[in-house]
Amino acid sequence: MIQLPENWQTALNNARIENKTPLWSSVEADGQPSIAYYGSTHAHSDHELSLWMRTSGRGFLRRIEGNPKVTMLYNDPTPESRLTLLIQGEAKRITDPALAKQIYDQSPEPERTADANMEGVAVLVDIVRIIQRGEVVQSRDGESGTKVD
Repeated sequence: MIQLPENWQTALNNARIENKTPLWSSVEADGQPSIAYYGSTHAHSDHELSLWMRTSGRGFLRRIEGNPKVTMLYNDPTPESRLTLLIQGEAKRITDPALAKQIYDQSPEPERTADANMEGVAVLVDIVRIIQRGEVVQSRDGESGTKVD
């Protein structure tokens, strides 16, 4: 079962403001992975992340249509935190206007400002597993403790 602790949610929600923007990976139709930073990343719930894509033409959106499996890397190397999260999940484009507005509203302020007319697209990611130091620490399927190096 996935249960993002409150301090991890806070870290993700503040990542853009603190210049610790998460790095996301998605997969092309030919199997080639692609990576990009998305500053709108935030915890949507204790088992979901969400993103606001400021433009509807992002390759990430095209890639998750063909293969919803994604990975996010968050790293805060400061001595006070030393938090690294590798989160794997399944992403989907949100078409429900109310949910899209909620995701937009929860996005970090600089991201909302960059898309003040709300022309972008909301994405919701259902977390499948969380990995730290090469070990699954939480899993939707109960595989915690599994090494994944």
